[in-house]
Formats: sequence, C-alpha cells, structure tokens
Amino acid sequence: MREKQYGIWQTLSWSGLAQMVAQLACGLHQAGLRRDEHMVVVGANRPRLYATMLAAQSLGAIPIPLYQDAVAAECVFPINNAEVRFAFAEDQEQVDKLLELRDRCPQLSNIYFDDPRGLRKYDAPGLASLDELLGAGKAFAELHSGFFQGEVDKAGPHDEAAMFFTSGTTGNPKGVVHTHNSLLNRAKAGADFDHLTNAEEVLAYLPPAWIGQNIFSYAQWLACGYVVNCPESVATVTIDLKEVGPTYYFAPPRVFEGLLTSVMIRMEDAGTVKRGMFRKFMAVAQKVGPALMNGEPVGLVDRLVYQLGNWMVYGPLRNNLGMSRVRVAYTAGEAIGPDLFTFYRSIGVNLKQLYGSTETAVFVCLQPDNQARADTVGVPIAGVEIKLADNGEILVKSPGLLKGYYKNDAATAEVLTADGWYHTSDAGFIDAQGHLKIIDRVKDVGRIQGGANDGAMFAPKYVENKLKFFPHIKEVVAYGDGRDKVCVMVNIDVDAVGNWAERRNLPYAGYTDLAQKPEVYQLIQECVEKVNADLSRDALLAGSQVSRFLVLHKELDADDGELTRTNKVRRGFIAEKYQPLIDALYGGNSEQYIETTVKFEDGRSGSVSATLKISDAKTFAPVKEAA
Repeated sequence: MREKQYGIWQTLSWSGLAQMVAQLACGLHQAGLRRDEHMVVVGANRPRLYATMLAAQSLGAIPIPLYQDAVAAECVFPINNAEVRFAFAEDQEQVDKLLELRDRCPQLSNIYFDDPRGLRKYDAPGLASLDELLGAGKAFAELHSGFFQGEVDKAGPHDEAAMFFTSGTTGNPKGVVHTHNSLLNRAKAGADFDHLTNAEEVLAYLPPAWIGQNIFSYAQWLACGYVVNCPESVATVTIDLKEVGPTYYFAPPRVFEGLLTSVMIRMEDAGTVKRGMFRKFMAVAQKVGPALMNGEPVGLVDRLVYQLGNWMVYGPLRNNLGMSRVRVAYTAGEAIGPDLFTFYRSIGVNLKQLYGSTETAVFVCLQPDNQARADTVGVPIAGVEIKLADNGEILVKSPGLLKGYYKNDAATAEVLTADGWYHTSDAGFIDAQGHLKIIDRVKDVGRIQGGANDGAMFAPKYVENKLKFFPHIKEVVAYGDGRDKVCVMVNIDVDAVGNWAERRNLPYAGYTDLAQKPEVYQLIQECVEKVNADLSRDALLAGSQVSRFLVLHKELDADDGELTRTNKVRRGFIAEKYQPLIDALYGGNSEQYIETTVKFEDGRSGSVSATLKISDAKTFAPVKEAA
C-alpha cells in the first residue's frame, strides 16, 4: 500500500503490513475483543484502517465500516444494533463523534485513534492511540508466539467477515452480513473477468463504508495482491489521481460527470485556436474512438486522423484527468449518460458499466471490453444466474449473496427465497445480446393516471438520470405516479452554471440567487425539452415526458436527510418536506414561496427561503403517432 502524507508517498510492504496486523490483533485480543464480536471503523482510506479491519477479521471478529461524514446521530443505530464495544477512529473529528454518542451507546468501551493531532489532552476512559495498541500487541506476541496464527487457522470460508449498513432510504439501515467466501469469491470472479494481476495500481478515495470501495480496494486487493494508493485528503484526490496514474479505476457517474464538467469549463475559457482544435478532434473521436475500443474495423484515414488527435488532444487530456494508464475503468450505482459514456471511450479510456449491490457483493454483471454500451450493465459473470419475475423484477443467484440482514430475519426472508434467489427490487430485462438492461426500481415504476397519457408507464429514475446527463443539472427528483403528468424539481450544478453565467456577464449572489435567474430557467428548460424529445421516441416511456419543472433554492444534502450517504435521492422524504412545491407544480401555480430548515457544516441549523418560479415545458407527440 501507499499513503500520501505531507505531500510525500509513504510505502508499506506486504510483510510490513502482516507484522502490523499481527500486532494489532494481539493488542485487540488483550484488550478484550472476541470472536463473533463487531468492531466499528470510521475514517478515510488509510493503511492502518485496513490493517485494523484485517486484525479484527484475524481474530474472528467482524468489522463494520461506517461513513466518515455521517453525523453522530447516524452512527447510534449501527453501533447499538451490533452491540459494538470496540471502535477505530481515524482522527480527532471521528473521536469527537464517538465520544458524543457514548451516552446513547454505553457499551462502547474502547476507542482507538490513528492520527493524534488535537488529541493530546483527551483523557476519556477507554480512549487510546493505535500506537499504544501496537505496543501492547507486540509485547503480547513476543510472549505468545503462536497465538496469532492459531486464531487465523480457526477461520472458515463461511464465517462472517464483514457487515455493511445499507443507506436506509426508508427507515433504519439494515446490516448486510457477508462471509469471507462471498466477498473473496466475487472479488476473484471480477478479477478473472478483467484479467487483473498484482501489477495493477488502484486509488482508494471513496468511503470504505461503501461496499463498492471495500470490494475494489480491500477484497480484490487481497485476492489479486495489487497496489492500493491512499490519497492525502479529499481535497487532493484529483492531484493524487494524476500522480498515481491508476491502471484499474472505479468511480460513480457523478465523479466522471465532475471531471468532464471541469474539462469543458476549462475549454470554454481557452483561446479560440485551442477551442477549435478540441472540437474538431473530439468530433473525430466520437466517430472513431468507440469503434476502436470495441475492436471494430476503422478506415485507414480515420485511424490516422485519430492517431493525430491522440497525440495532440486525447493523450494530454487523459493525462490531465489522471487516466493515462487506465486499462479498466468501471462506473456503477446510477445510470451513466450515453454522451458521458461515449466521451470517455472516445478518448481511449476503457470505461465500462457493472451491476451489483451491497447484498450481492457488487459483482453480478460486467461488460466485456468489446461490448461496452451505455444502455446496458453487462452480462452475468462466472457463478451468477439471473431470471425475471412476472412483474419484471430481476432475481439473482450467486456465491456473493449476503448471509442475511443482521437481527432482521423478516427482511432477509423478503429478499432471499428458500431456494437461494435474491430479489434485487430492480426492474429490467435481458436483451438479444445477453446483456442486462435496468429500467428502474420495481416499487418506483408507476403509471400516469388521467390526462392525455392515462395508463402510460412512469419510471422516475429513468427520467431523473436522463436529465442528470446534462452538465448543468446536478440532481433531479421526478413525480408522476398516480398523477396526470410528470413534474420535476431540479438542482443546478453551481460550478457549471456559475461558469456559464460568468461567461455571459450574468451577476449572482450565491446558489439561491443563481437558481432563480430567468436565464437559468431558460437553460434548464432547454435541457428538459431535449429529454422530452428523446422520450417521445421511446414507445414505452413517451408518457413520462416532463410537463412542469422548478429549480430548487438549495442543494439537496445528506445532512438535511434529502440524500442518503451514497447520494441517492430519498424521494418519499423530499415529497413530505417539499409538499407545498409539489402541490404548486400540480396546481398550475407560476411561483411558490418556500422556507426550508438546513444544517450547516459546523452543526448549526438555519433556514433558507425563496419564492420559486415554476415553468411549463414543451412535450412532444410520440413518434409513432406523429408518423
């Protein structure tokens, strides 16, 4: 592993890591951690966080990574639900959080911290540094030389290995229990699919509590033996990405969108010659690049022009993005826009999609190198079976399925059948090429009732994702099930729209002011109507065209309960919180006043108010009818 500290990359060898894990395991045992107990780890990706997880697993204990940006109240349920006594905290911020909730989690007796800055004068009972734990473990290991290996030898492949708490979009989060076999089996299957070796370089920058990060930089790291690089901080990820030059890269669509938006903003500010050259060669790339990536025949002239573009534009661009060495790049979690998907493949980045979830240990479907398409999520990989229920729900059978939900047999029985099929809650189908296509969540697929589109299918996530493909739109919440039309609430991307406004000499005084500018509404209306035109060509979803929209006065935020910690929209919560806005959208209002309570980064609460404009959007007759 590598870790960047104070601008310098520090290296940890496998043997150094093994020694650290053994000492930590001995220290934790001496402190009282026992087999089948749970241990919470809270922090960013760090070698010592990973070593602590391995140490707990070596003792037969079960690590539970929690989101480092979660507030203290969000940690109470997981800690109490799993009866956690031991915790690893990365730094002072995480220690303060755990100490704050001790009165609600009285069993939390031992807290170990990695970074000692700011903690010198803390004297809370049970609080100690990881260095102290290592020292105690080293002394114990010297007296009991065979203890560590003896504990490791007791482990079996079907023992519980880790627990991940779901987002909790409805009610309390559920603890997803995975075994050593379910995690390592899927990690190995994914590695075999893409021919991963110990020569790969990975950047670990997403939250360890998210199973996607845990699989890519922990389970697959152990299965393949490749190098995991931990950036210095969230603020330095982009710089560290360029320095590391990973060969194997994973990011949700939001990250790829952000990188592309930053590129387009810089190009808008570039000189006329550079801007013209960029547009000319990108036109060539979009025509030729995907075909080259898919191994399809390309004419000699096109190939030569593309090579020239690679030298002048695509190569420097990949290098600037930190993707000059990427051999395999994956995205998942949300649908990725076809334009965004095509852009990366056009410039020579082997970007592909995968399908999976916390309950399936991520890897269910992957896209082969020569079959990457924006509208599918790939083919079932080794060990996976897929079938469709009568209502279109996707059912999965795989060695990577969860053992169950912790202390929640009823929820386990809802998703796992007696013969081993997992209910994904996603609606989709297998196309003629054997690729899986996802439409939406089964529970979210609804019907328009009344009006010209009475009875038409409504897939909110599909509509939301099509709008989010535009760089000026960051988030969308769509409503329409059981109503006579579809209406949406939009969050603008303040960086992209701010840059757009500055180039037009359009002054604004923050997000709320910018969001309500007539010019911004016109910009968003153009995006909405482009999506409507596209939907009109889809016989199944032509009735899901957006009739009315508004731009929200604040960004949707996980701290305000509007998003999960994995940035998924909590549509039901938002519907309750912004009921006056939904009533105004469907009531024909042209504007609506709203006042909203918000939570600031320092923990204080306040409010944001505004009178929001509501606009109508042009809809189109279905193409079949128009013809």
